[in-house]
Amino acid sequence: MRWISILVGSAMLAGCFGAGQAQASGSQGATHLVLPPVPKALLPDAFAGWVAEGAAKKLTDAALADPANAAALKEYDFTDAALADYKRDGETLNLRALRFRDASGAFGAYSFYRQNGWPKEQIGTGATSNHNRVLFWVGDTVVDANFSRIGPMSGSELRELAGQLPAPEGGKALAPPILANLPQANLDGQTTHYALGPASYAGAGGVLPTELVGFDRGAEAVTANYSLRSGPATLTLIDYPTPQMAAAQEPKIRAYIDACKKADKQTQAGWSKALQDSDLVSLEVKRSGPLVALVSGDAVPDESHKLLATVHYELDLMSIPQPTESEVAKTGKLLLAITLLVIICCGIALLLGVFLGGFRALYRISRGKPASSVYDAEFIRLNLRE
Repeated sequence: MRWISILVGSAMLAGCFGAGQAQASGSQGATHLVLPPVPKALLPDAFAGWVAEGAAKKLTDAALADPANAAALKEYDFTDAALADYKRDGETLNLRALRFRDASGAFGAYSFYRQNGWPKEQIGTGATSNHNRVLFWVGDTVVDANFSRIGPMSGSELRELAGQLPAPEGGKALAPPILANLPQANLDGQTTHYALGPASYAGAGGVLPTELVGFDRGAEAVTANYSLRSGPATLTLIDYPTPQMAAAQEPKIRAYIDACKKADKQTQAGWSKALQDSDLVSLEVKRSGPLVALVSGDAVPDESHKLLATVHYELDLMSIPQPTESEVAKTGKLLLAITLLVIICCGIALLLGVFLGGFRALYRISRGKPASSVYDAEFIRLNLRE
């Protein structure tokens, strides 16, 4: 019985060792190389009948992509650009594609270039036009198209181009969260401007002085126009990283607005154009969580106050499940697991004993001996001869 146990154990160890060697040799022999995906070109060589005149010019410097607005592009996290000239049947098309780190930067740049009053177009995620110029954005890319002659099919041609642009994934495809805090009633969506720094805020016609907003503290701002019954109103939302920062900055903005209401005509010369065109009586400031809101424009104070009252920051809390088991319950589960392990080991040992002992008993019976060796007479024989 001892020799049979040794043989069975040796066979099991040999099988385990062979499987381990096979797995190790297989893992060492097969080497998997994961190559990065080939980056997609920002502008295609041809689309909708338009053929590029040579390869697109690639730029990584914002000063070369747009020298006049390089500072604003850097605030929007500009990464690279592509310039290309296309021809078709004697007509020309100039394209400038600007790519940013995420969709927030692309929307900000699009809102920076778009002027109030430009009509809305159905291209990409958002689009507008001004005579022969069409501006649209999709994903993390902004495209500025200038036609030699605009035609009835120009919109569909640019829609085809928008479908070929590389698309970001994950969090890079999300629009700025601050846009969700803008009241939707009476909102003119074509006047929304999103800023991440002083250059983009001032270039888009910001109401407040840039040093008062607090971009150096990580703030971001959005302005939008509202068509109220008594006149147009401009709502400015400033989002700070924490409510404490907003609480510290609100008194400064409120003090500036109070000073504006008491200022004379000579002082108003240094104000922004948006503030000069506003009815000073309707200026009002409010804070809600990390948001500081300012209403300006030419609406009556009652409607301005009502618009400001609709601004509300909603905090989304995610509940984290807490452990509900006590230490006694954990100890009981541990003891139960130990008991089950002992029972399983005893059962395995019993099965092995029955299997090995039964095999030996059958072997003895086949040779005409009793099933057990208990009745075997074992003695020592001494062959002594005189």
